[in-house]
Amino acid sequence: MTTPAIPRDVPIVVVGLAFGDESKGATVDHLCSTREVGAVVRFNGGAQAAHNVIADGVHRTARLFGSGSLAGTPTFLAAPALVDPGILVREAAELARLGVAHPFGLLTVDPDALVTTPIHQVANRTREDLRGAARHGSTGLGIGETTWFDLACRAGLRRGGTLGNFTALADAPPADPGALRVRDLADRAAVRARLVDLERFYYPLIAQGRHDVPSLAAMVEELHDVGRLLQVEPASSYLARAGERGIVVAEGAQGVLLDETYGFHPYTTWSTTRPAGARAVLDAAGFARPYVLGLTRSYTTRHGAGPLPSEDPALLAALPEPHNDTGEYQGSWRTGHLDLVALDYARQVAGPLDGVAVSHLEWADRVDVVTAYDGLPGGRVGLTHRPDHDLDAMARITRELASAVVIRERTDAGRTLALLERTLRAPVVLTADGPTRADRRAHGAPPR
Repeated sequence: MTTPAIPRDVPIVVVGLAFGDESKGATVDHLCSTREVGAVVRFNGGAQAAHNVIADGVHRTARLFGSGSLAGTPTFLAAPALVDPGILVREAAELARLGVAHPFGLLTVDPDALVTTPIHQVANRTREDLRGAARHGSTGLGIGETTWFDLACRAGLRRGGTLGNFTALADAPPADPGALRVRDLADRAAVRARLVDLERFYYPLIAQGRHDVPSLAAMVEELHDVGRLLQVEPASSYLARAGERGIVVAEGAQGVLLDETYGFHPYTTWSTTRPAGARAVLDAAGFARPYVLGLTRSYTTRHGAGPLPSEDPALLAALPEPHNDTGEYQGSWRTGHLDLVALDYARQVAGPLDGVAVSHLEWADRVDVVTAYDGLPGGRVGLTHRPDHDLDAMARITRELASAVVIRERTDAGRTLALLERTLRAPVVLTADGPTRADRRAHGAPPR
């Protein structure tokens, strides 16, 4: 049977099947450089994304601007994505240095997108500092706090109340007007009012820490200035026009195993990392069913705290990692063997995949494949997704994984690809044996 190629006429959702760092950036860059793409849509997460692209001798790390920027593809930040104005400015400056003319002309933002501020960042870092050795492995960029504060406002959370696994130390402001959004940035008075509410809410937490918050006046001016640079448009109208220029590529942040609902709590993100998040954005804009492309390396990686059953410290020296290092809040870079058990769980959580992209294939013969776990309660050898999982259930699974003993076998590139197709129940349609755009190889024949 002939493997079908990645299509050129329907939206494509690019989603990582592990804990992040599955080469999403390089994959999106490949798609944008080999077909007509009307826009790259960021549909989750925020500036914690670090998607590396190497093309024609140029390297960049995409955070909020989509990974198609070097190919000249516009970016749309849909409302589930979080906007950090300070990082946007720095990233635009980097793109300009790399030869991208007028970077902000390539960016459009949904007016309903939440805005991450220095207050969120300081609150995030203070909360992690207070956890001590029990840190969750946050990036320290305020991503979870941005989402949680909005949820707290919507829920009318009172002092002492708990939402998710965070406890409020003050009453949340009312839902109307609630959290700061992109649509507010054009109004200096609105920005100031939202920041006053935000700072008042977080003061009891921030006062316990060592991090300073910039002056209110400075934050107001910075946010308002960036707001004047942004092209703002609702998703429905923008994506309709983007679809006339070419296909839409939805670029996910992080990976399915970090999903806010079905990841291994509490070492997760406050974001839907599953394809469902992208489908919701595309469905609302009237697009046809997208092609879902799941990504994995030929081995397993993780940044910071949390379960990694296949971890093998000896692999750190064997597998070069030039663009990932230890972060103060994110924690250390960790490496493990290719975990088919975790990937099978990712498939269950993600839903049906149409194709699989495999990167870092040049190292496949240096790692093993994990085919089963031993030591789980009830003699289980794998993980099963249940739609009724809640945070307590996921936390229980996280604790169980601490006792898991992995069963490993040797592999090579060919066997790895065959095992991935069988585990993920989808064909391998793209492989990479190096980090650059030129190292990617498309597989399959176009449909008749």
